[in-house]
Amino acid sequence: MKKTQLLSLLFILLLNFVSAQTTTFLSEKTSQPLPKVSVFGKDGSIVAYSDIDGKIERKTLTPSQEKFQLVYENISLGAFSYAELDKDVVKLNDRVKDIEAVVIKNNKPAKYVLVKGNFNAYVTLNNKLNCYVDGIVTYVFDNKTKKVKSTNIEQYRIFRLEGAKNEKKEMSSWDYNSFLDLPKLKSVGNIEEYKQKNTKVKELKGTTKDEIEITGEALQEKEFAFFGYRFFDVRGIINISYEKDSKKTLRDLLESNEIAFIKLKHKTEPDYNQVIVYRNFHPTELDFSYKNDVEKVKYDKNVSNYKTKYWQDASFPNMQTIFSTFFKEDLKEKENKK
Repeated sequence: MKKTQLLSLLFILLLNFVSAQTTTFLSEKTSQPLPKVSVFGKDGSIVAYSDIDGKIERKTLTPSQEKFQLVYENISLGAFSYAELDKDVVKLNDRVKDIEAVVIKNNKPAKYVLVKGNFNAYVTLNNKLNCYVDGIVTYVFDNKTKKVKSTNIEQYRIFRLEGAKNEKKEMSSWDYNSFLDLPKLKSVGNIEEYKQKNTKVKELKGTTKDEIEITGEALQEKEFAFFGYRFFDVRGIINISYEKDSKKTLRDLLESNEIAFIKLKHKTEPDYNQVIVYRNFHPTELDFSYKNDVEKVKYDKNVSNYKTKYWQDASFPNMQTIFSTFFKEDLKEKENKK
């Protein structure tokens, strides 16, 4: 009996130890978990990003950072000290803005579903921003299969940090703009497809929306070698938001967030470099159509291409304003080739 009691006590202590290793962000008004909260260090590095349960690993927070800026739905929630975040639970005022309604232009089913919206994407290298893009894009879906037929970017602007070298054997100094792709939206119209693959799916029922998190991983135990380069620890997270209690169709889509992680290095480098790619999409219009010819421009990652200052719209997910507070003049916009 004593042995059983001792084991039970050790198990409880272990659970308490494990739970103490995370900080959970909760809504101040609803007490529900807040996924997709970005935690910025004072140097502009993104040190943590909360999962669907609102959790981050506390080991990512170091006292040396002193102050952290929390960003939720592309808006800063303010600065927080290490002591304020070094807790099991942190409640945040998340009701910064209301969910923008998606405008349905044509309600009659047709061959294609056109989903137009705002996007941003950015790449971090060892947690610091490497490059950034945002703009307006229209996705054409096959209404029967719910597959993406084409991705049509209408306007965009590119920002790059000064100082990238692209030295062959120094992946820690590369410009990773080749990773700066648009959101894929691969199966947002048929969420059941994710459940049929080698992924983990979790769902969060919120007060205003339903959120789904899909995670997958590869190369966890052994690196992949290719011409002197090493690749390891490949992971992916997709967060999709739909109208509350909906059927989770394209008509119900509110937001899509994709994150891809990969560690890489040249064989001569002592440590792996962590590259993380963030891609976010916010739909604004939905249209059923028998035509799939949509206005678009060529997506050239070396230039910007826009006709209007779309980012000044209050509903636009403008992360550039957040990044510019850290990197100032080092974050350069590429020339506009309108």
